[in-house]
Amino acid sequence: MTSTMTSDPHTFGPKSAAAAASPGAAADAAVARILEATVRPAPGGPRGVVVDSPPGAGKSTLVVKAAKELVGAGERLMIVAQTNSQVDDLVGRLAEKGPELSIGRLHASDSRPSAEVLRHGNVTPSDKVGDLLEHDVVVSTAAKWQWVKAEAPWRHAIVDEAYQMRSDALLAVARLFERALFVGDPGQLDPFTVVGTDQWAGLSYDPSSSAVVTLLAHNPEIQPHRLPVSWRLPATAAPLISSAFYPYAPFRSGTGPEDRRLTAGVPADGSALDAAIDEASEHGWALLELPARHTVRTDPQAVAAVAGTVRRLLERGLTAHSEQSGRPLTADRIAVGTAHRDQAAAVRAALTGLGVPVDSAAGPAVTVDTANRLQGREYDVTVVLHPLSGRPDATAFHLETGRLCVLASRHRHACIVVARAGIADLLDEHPATEPVQLGVTVKFPDGWEANHCVLQHLEEHRIRL
Repeated sequence: MTSTMTSDPHTFGPKSAAAAASPGAAADAAVARILEATVRPAPGGPRGVVVDSPPGAGKSTLVVKAAKELVGAGERLMIVAQTNSQVDDLVGRLAEKGPELSIGRLHASDSRPSAEVLRHGNVTPSDKVGDLLEHDVVVSTAAKWQWVKAEAPWRHAIVDEAYQMRSDALLAVARLFERALFVGDPGQLDPFTVVGTDQWAGLSYDPSSSAVVTLLAHNPEIQPHRLPVSWRLPATAAPLISSAFYPYAPFRSGTGPEDRRLTAGVPADGSALDAAIDEASEHGWALLELPARHTVRTDPQAVAAVAGTVRRLLERGLTAHSEQSGRPLTADRIAVGTAHRDQAAAVRAALTGLGVPVDSAAGPAVTVDTANRLQGREYDVTVVLHPLSGRPDATAFHLETGRLCVLASRHRHACIVVARAGIADLLDEHPATEPVQLGVTVKFPDGWEANHCVLQHLEEHRIRL
């Protein structure tokens, strides 16, 4: 993709002819091209359509539109997602947007779909695919589809969150369909594996690669489509996320600088926590910086700062104003993101000690989880414990580009990053030392460069604790 980079140092991302169109017009044009390639493919063309999507660009909406158009064209359709929560979310959206569709929810024999999904009258659950073959759409996880035996394949499939799917999982289900639409976010975390994969590194059939990477390696004629607008990220965030994590697939926000704002009902008390909240409310970002120090992973001071910030967000009675409406910032619209599960557990304990509801089914509660589990989710405000805060080294895990991308791109209004000082120095002292393997495409931007880009921007919004 060719683009002309702007020379304005305060402007992130490229300018292109598409920027002249309104965000809605640009997004509609991209979706129209994708649907045309999916529903009415050119004779002799590739059997797959790949869609790269930035955070909050409407992947699920695209999947629903494609499903409705394919069914409207007389096709039966199978949909593959990666987790049960993704499946339930898709089934719910399909049932609401397409009440005329008959939808099968294929599940494991030892589990059931969520009650929210089953309340729809056009949804039929079953653990046997034979009970659902006459339905317009059948949706399940890749793990369930791989055990399905079908006498005749579906003509069309949709693979959602395709970059989270390993290529070996795609190989296990590819026999079930003739054509497929692959939709996913290339900036998210790579597929997870618990075994070593060095013996396959550089091979086009590396089972640990994402389904899309392997698909494109074997089908170079497939040119990915791109969704050019994020409807989640505000105008304060989209330029940074695009520049830091999507330099070859730039996108912009669907909203303008004045469309999103946070207002507080309770004045600031003069603390650093409130100063960070006010900074984030005005500019979309804040860096709450603790003194430089090497610490244990569950740094007590950093955890306390995260928990205290969340409590003050709730105590100050913030209202989130957007192009849609104004609504109070309740606990369920706040998320805390960490790199490790033990950090998340420490934050949950600290929040509970402060009387803040956490991960509760009894009412609105703050979500606290790792980047892996926050993928695909959206909140008004996020508080992030930086993966490199307090560390003596910069490992491949903590430098993984997708981890920081997920943590920094879950919000609709503001993101507050909590970190100890010294991360920039840490990055300079620990250049990448991972072995270079022949045939392996170097991921760009790498975690080192992405971290520096984000830190450079956050320094303009630093509040010292």
